[in-house]
Amino acid sequence: MYENYGFEHYVVDYNKKYKNDAEFKVRKMVFEENLNKIRMYNKNPHYTFEAGVNHLTDRIPSELKAIRGFNKPLFAKNYQINNKLIYIPIEVKDLPAQVDWRDKGVVTTVKDQGSCGSCWAFSVAAVLESHIAIQTGKLLEFSQQQLVDCVENPQHCGGTGGCEGATQDIAFQYAIGAGIALGSAYPYKAYDQTCKADKIKKVAGIQGFVQLPYNDYDALLNAVATVGPISISVDASEWSFYSKGIFNGPCGSTINHAVVLVGYGTDAKGNNYWTVRNSWSDSYGEKGYIRIAREKSAKDVKCEIDSDPAQGGGCDGGPSEITVCGLCGILSDSTYPTGGKLI
Repeated sequence: MYENYGFEHYVVDYNKKYKNDAEFKVRKMVFEENLNKIRMYNKNPHYTFEAGVNHLTDRIPSELKAIRGFNKPLFAKNYQINNKLIYIPIEVKDLPAQVDWRDKGVVTTVKDQGSCGSCWAFSVAAVLESHIAIQTGKLLEFSQQQLVDCVENPQHCGGTGGCEGATQDIAFQYAIGAGIALGSAYPYKAYDQTCKADKIKKVAGIQGFVQLPYNDYDALLNAVATVGPISISVDASEWSFYSKGIFNGPCGSTINHAVVLVGYGTDAKGNNYWTVRNSWSDSYGEKGYIRIAREKSAKDVKCEIDSDPAQGGGCDGGPSEITVCGLCGILSDSTYPTGGKLI
């Protein structure tokens, strides 16, 4: 695949426009390096996914790092989390074989965070949309920009705030008091602004949020099966190459991206997967989604050490290493809101 595909085809296919010849040459070099990597992925019979070109294939590493941007709310918290699980844990063997909250009409269309490191805000807004819909029957589209502009991050958890990164926890905490406005009232700009109080016409709110036990396979499976979509944290360093299938490639353990878990399942070949909503537009992956390889059971889960928590959601004063489990660290940190209501 892509044996006869070149940069000239890519420029036309993705309507790419560059400032000058110098940028054209740099983008071409980056594209060709990434295309070689895509070809290597697709020649490896071990992989259960297909790599492919997309709107990110000409981006340099620092640009890709910026759109991951984020996360890891594991430490130095100065607020209370409702850790009382509001679902009744079910034996894994009794859970549905497949769950996809998109089929229930409670998931909005995939959005594009652009070049702003606001994945945490997109993750939280999407999960709020789904949980408000589940609890009220009304599916609304909420403002990511309100979160980018107004969520304060004094402890530098996951970054310094806004497009420079924050965490889902502090965004959920903010929503408890401030509520959330519609995206149409406080539209997304993909850059930092001062908080615009006059645009915060809150239409919904929450009473609390739950932090699932860290690195707990059964807890995450239970929650997404019985409660709704879950805000999760991952290492997405290699995700830009994904096109379709079940991603089982090299992933890493440095948590650097916030996304939404909307379900799980097993394909016709018996490969288990998690279904994950990304925020890199619906042209990414499987209409904006990526399926990540899922272990058969909790006893099959493997863990690694994240030696750079500050790149993710670690806060000032946090530890220098943390343990993250599951492919891409997908089990490391999972959160969902409670008490969703319309205002």
